[in-house]
Amino acid sequence: MEIQLFSSVPKHTANFQKLVNEGFYNDLLFHRVMKGFMIQGGDPESRGAAIEKPLGSGGPGYTIPAEIAIPHFKGMLSAARQPDSVNPTKESSGSQFFIVQGGAVDDVQLDAIERAKNFKYSPAQREKYKKIGGTPMLDGDYTVFGEVISGLDIIDKIAESPTDGRDRPLKDIKMKIQ
Repeated sequence: MEIQLFSSVPKHTANFQKLVNEGFYNDLLFHRVMKGFMIQGGDPESRGAAIEKPLGSGGPGYTIPAEIAIPHFKGMLSAARQPDSVNPTKESSGSQFFIVQGGAVDDVQLDAIERAKNFKYSPAQREKYKKIGGTPMLDGDYTVFGEVISGLDIIDKIAESPTDGRDRPLKDIKMKIQ
């Protein structure tokens, strides 16, 4: 996959670039895969982790202040984070991210999200959701900081992986990010 990072979210973009330049992500796993939703990685504890090891809580020891503004269309790179109950300011994980797979989206769903979250999608955003899909239920809650510009089919291939009860793929899917 080829990803373009967004300059409109400078803290997230700079952090991701720093970690990539350090080789942080190499050999980490896509440790959480949910077909029709997303693929997640970036937990440093996933490197060489035994299949029974619970994953998803590791990180570099810091969080990033939220920079929430961009919708979750298919192929968007978004920062993972702890739930609102322990993270009311929606700060992002310092290293964990997910790539949106999502599904088909229609005007009825977008209207419902707008009412529930009290914001409006632009006509262009509505068209993009209807054309490529995504997960609009995440909008306004997570920071999107990049977009897959080549290799959307790889997301679908990874999302097809059989998983266990914790959504971890049964066969390790390692990443290399450069």
